[in-house]
Amino acid sequence: MDFILLAFLGFAAITVMSAVAVISVRNPVHAALFLVLTFFSAAGTWILAGAEFLGVALLVVYVGAVMVLFLFVVMMLDIDITTLRQGYVRYLPIGLVVAVVMLAEVLTLIGIGSRVTPFGVDPAEAAGLGNTAWVAHTLFRDYLLPFEIAALILTVAVVAAVMLTLRARVGVKRQNPAEQAAVRASDRVRIIKMDAVRPQAAAVTQGQDGEGQA
Repeated sequence: MDFILLAFLGFAAITVMSAVAVISVRNPVHAALFLVLTFFSAAGTWILAGAEFLGVALLVVYVGAVMVLFLFVVMMLDIDITTLRQGYVRYLPIGLVVAVVMLAEVLTLIGIGSRVTPFGVDPAEAAGLGNTAWVAHTLFRDYLLPFEIAALILTVAVVAAVMLTLRARVGVKRQNPAEQAAVRASDRVRIIKMDAVRPQAAAVTQGQDGEGQA
């Protein structure tokens, strides 16, 4: 048994244990941290299996962005842990039964699929390229048009989501970017030219104060 196989089994065992900890710990923040460990260990298994692009994408997208957002949301929300944990033990047996049945079905499908359609040659190895280089070469050469269409759809979805959140609500302060962009300097700042001379009233008042002190 070589070192790569031992490392793969170690990463896989850590992934399974941390995934179990995500659904078993009582603190939501601890669950989010265990989920970060799950994603990180799964990315390690992908890298050891030769899929470097998937491993790095899992780290950057999920660990670096999505999970950080989840962790901030969990920390900002006032979550009643007692209410969330009510009925956990009562529904645990039926949940385990359903999980075992689903796992058996998935393993059966994988076994049948591997017998009917055996795995072929790795296309990245056949092309003499690394996993990341092969994905980039295939994506931007053979599937450039679907990639651009997907990017356009995602951009439209982001703009639509922003527009939905910017709808006017009664009693809520909001900004109007169009009005802010169309503002002129004369509407915000007024320059006044004044002579550097002390006002006459201030001079008289200071003179009276001096006489009173004398």
